[in-house]
Amino acid sequence: MITKPDRNETRKRRHARVRKFVTGTAERPRLNVYRSNKHIYAQLIDDENRVTVSSASTNDKDLNITNGGNVEAAKLVGEAIAKRAIEKGFKSVVFDRGGYLYHGRVKALAEAAREAGLEF
Repeated sequence: MITKPDRNETRKRRHARVRKFVTGTAERPRLNVYRSNKHIYAQLIDDENRVTVSSASTNDKDLNITNGGNVEAAKLVGEAIAKRAIEKGFKSVVFDRGGYLYHGRVKALAEAAREAGLEF
């Protein structure tokens, strides 16, 4: 009997395909998104030097988010990562949706980051 792969396994395969072409540099880091049921995380990653430049998530105490699994929380994380990126001198990034569909929380995070000043 053939078993169907679970959603996360399929997402990881999709992410691996996309990551062949999406890489972050020192001038233009990769904005990586990870989404769980309860939280959403964003990181700016320099793949050349293998360094996480900055990060933001719904777990951050300074964002004061009570429910991290909704679109409003994703918008706050998008704004926070954009502010932190601009403070560190990054205006332009490469968006890595992490194998997720560009819809819902992932889309909200990306659009909030764009409105806050990031270009991708």
